[in-house]
Amino acid sequence: MPQNEISSAVSVLTDTGEPQNFGWSRQPDFFYDSAMVWAPRRKISESDRYIVYNPTHMVVFEIRDDGYLGHMGITVVSLKEKKRSTQVFQTILPLGSYEMPSGSQSGAIRYRRKKAALDFVPMESGARIIKVDIPRFGHNHSMRGELVLTEPVYVESLVCNLPWRNDKYAFRYSRISPWYAAEGVIQFGSTQIIFSGGNAWGIFDWNRSVRPRADIRYWAASCGSSGGRLVGFSIGHGLIDSTICTENAFFVDGRIHKLDKVTFHIPPANWLTPWRFTSNDSRLEMNFSPQQLRVDRRQMLYHTVTRRQVCGSFSGTVVLDDGTEMDFHNITGFAEQCRTRF
Repeated sequence: MPQNEISSAVSVLTDTGEPQNFGWSRQPDFFYDSAMVWAPRRKISESDRYIVYNPTHMVVFEIRDDGYLGHMGITVVSLKEKKRSTQVFQTILPLGSYEMPSGSQSGAIRYRRKKAALDFVPMESGARIIKVDIPRFGHNHSMRGELVLTEPVYVESLVCNLPWRNDKYAFRYSRISPWYAAEGVIQFGSTQIIFSGGNAWGIFDWNRSVRPRADIRYWAASCGSSGGRLVGFSIGHGLIDSTICTENAFFVDGRIHKLDKVTFHIPPANWLTPWRFTSNDSRLEMNFSPQQLRVDRRQMLYHTVTRRQVCGSFSGTVVLDDGTEMDFHNITGFAEQCRTRF
């Protein structure tokens, strides 16, 4: 399927605030400003999420403003012990009070609630800093630490601006970067989680959108080292209109290899049994070995968000843009289903 690649800086919105310039790009060159959106502030959804992991733990940091309901959430997953802990701080009617930056390359986010603090700080070098300090996390734990995420020498991201089906005013402007190297220490209760260079990785998931009344999205992502090369991917599908382009790509040493449609072969009876992923262009054949499942549900009146996320490892074969066939093995990552209704 032809996919509309945009290679110059364009605006996500028209002068009257309606979405335009749909397609994908290798760089976050789109221009977006939430003040230009035609829709009321309660319909704008903005989120920054980082997924970082080493051989023993996966930690998910997220700050999200969905208009009616916002939250700062952190989940710690022990990959070996199959344990997980989650702490969520919710805000009713945030309506832009988190001051999320309009671009993904600059602008820090600093969340404060009582004694809890979470900072996302992009640096001019391209590195990103995550600082966290939560005195009471879950079952009387505490969390404190700092991580530095650095990018490869040459990098491309999967940047998409797409409309929703059956709602011409809804859109999602997103950036996925699954190639960060993570370094730092997180002190979680009595456990010290160490992220060291060459053995720890990070994925950046950034979204700005005017949401529809309801949505369902399947997404899988991973990053790691295989055969001496940095590999990662981001694949997904849902109610977004993918006739213009898909949100699917494989990454090798920071460079993007665009994929067409990818099918998630999910076992209906048990999500903790092996999955398969295949692409209609025969460029991706991948197996997923799940390790544990977590379910996250938030609700306020008619606003509900339910996320089922499975952590595990991926192995398979991908055909790169130059026709080279590449095998990859046991790359840590996750697959999820997210249902939202407003």
